[in-house]
Amino acid sequence: MLGYTLRQLEYFVAVGETGSIAAASEKVNVSSPSISAAISHLEGVFGLPLFVRQHAQGLSLTSGGRRMLEQARAVLREADALMDLSGDISGSVRGPLAVGCLLTFAQVVLPPVRRSFQDAFPEVRVDQHELNQADIFSFLRRAEIDVALTYDLDLPADLSFEPLIELPPYAIVAEDHELAARETIAVEDLLGLPMVLLDLPFSAEYFLSFFTRIGAKPVIAERTRDMAVMRGLVANGFGYSLANVRFLSDASPDGKPLKFIPLEGNVRPMRLGLLMAEGAGSASVVRAFVEHCKARVTPDHLPGMKV
Repeated sequence: MLGYTLRQLEYFVAVGETGSIAAASEKVNVSSPSISAAISHLEGVFGLPLFVRQHAQGLSLTSGGRRMLEQARAVLREADALMDLSGDISGSVRGPLAVGCLLTFAQVVLPPVRRSFQDAFPEVRVDQHELNQADIFSFLRRAEIDVALTYDLDLPADLSFEPLIELPPYAIVAEDHELAARETIAVEDLLGLPMVLLDLPFSAEYFLSFFTRIGAKPVIAERTRDMAVMRGLVANGFGYSLANVRFLSDASPDGKPLKFIPLEGNVRPMRLGLLMAEGAGSASVVRAFVEHCKARVTPDHLPGMKV
């Protein structure tokens, strides 16, 4: 009979990944004393120290602790697979699901999609991660997430993409910008004007390709990795920007109005969809999430955004 539980292993992994009892407590939503007790129990059962306690710097894994952490992750993955298999056999959908979402639209798309999914499948425990495109690839390959809502940006061949909806690019300008009265804007119209670039991995290359295609370069006046900061800079006159995301409110975070004007010409839309490792869709909980997203994200409806 085992002298420890899967839950205690989960707490151990959380501490190992965060480096502190307090951070692990927030991550798994369990009290710090409970996590402390679990770590002490595991150290007693295994007969070795898992962490070095450093008063000012939190906890550091011992060499033995690092090896045990990898094995604990493997045990938890196998336990998840067992739960998923039971769901396949019984026809029910339950167990853990780790969902990633691209930072650009995670704030508006993921919460309503997750809420409706968990209402439909209350036995699924969802863990969400807001990531840039490069991190989404890494997290999927390391099996730290099961599926991700993202764009079809430079997708590697070893990952599988399920498209959901196409989103055209917009030029975003302040209400008093010289182009604000236009119905559409060509890339050529933007040449020589200051640009606020949303400087995220792969996204920046996508937007800059509009200019490369016509043999030109934009005047990049500002760079930011934050969508809200980008909208604030644009609304306050620091330049135009480009995006495929249009929230329900066209106002910037500080309440100033923005104009979203469709780009015309040879500019490809972005496809929003679901990215998975090959074969991940065979798991019942992932299949259920994919089908749920197909029903919720359509050409006529995208939660939290205008289409």
